[in-house]
Amino acid sequence: MRQIVFDIETCSFPLDELSESQQEYLLRYAEKETSEGVRQNKIDEVLRYLSLYPFTAKVIAIGIYDVQKKKAFVYYESAVGEEWNNDEKNIYYKGVSEEEMLSSFWRIAKVATQFVTFNGRNFDAPFLMMRSAKLKIKPSKNLLGKRYDISTHIDLLEQFTYFGLTRKFNLDFYCHAFGIHSPKSKGVSGMEVKNLYEAGRIKDIAVYCGDDIFATYRLFKIWEEYLNI
Repeated sequence: MRQIVFDIETCSFPLDELSESQQEYLLRYAEKETSEGVRQNKIDEVLRYLSLYPFTAKVIAIGIYDVQKKKAFVYYESAVGEEWNNDEKNIYYKGVSEEEMLSSFWRIAKVATQFVTFNGRNFDAPFLMMRSAKLKIKPSKNLLGKRYDISTHIDLLEQFTYFGLTRKFNLDFYCHAFGIHSPKSKGVSGMEVKNLYEAGRIKDIAVYCGDDIFATYRLFKIWEEYLNI
């Protein structure tokens, strides 16, 4: 079996880069508000969630951990072809275009037999598949499949909530609960990715993405040992 753990980071496009009709659709409820304060709050909410959709955002980093080879790869957005390593963690970083990121991911996914994610069925997998289609790149695997079939895709958030029967927590919360080093311990979180990106700190995002996949892998080992019954 070839298992890979993966995670993505995304960042929205400026709202004014969308078509006029797309902007109207996204802001339709905000524009109905007569209160300027309420209207602005709804606009801010729309802007905050743009990074979650493959039609209003792009992939800026993909982290992949090969469980059998114990090697990690992080591809991140860069106009300059650059490569570097973290020998201590055995992580290889490479700056490429979004198209190259996606193509590299699907090339690795093609030879994998099982995927491990945290909230991957709800976010990472459909985002990757739809964003790839948007860029005319054909996915090599269907990362979704049947929801309750974990033979191909193990979404740890679904496993730790028994497919939504119990309350959901974020990765940081589960890490602290199970004594795992949290990727957010360095002061970076998913909510801050857009600010880091706009500040030109793409390498910090790449490092954060690498930490995310290691935390996900450690959480996977706990599930595998104690909860995979």
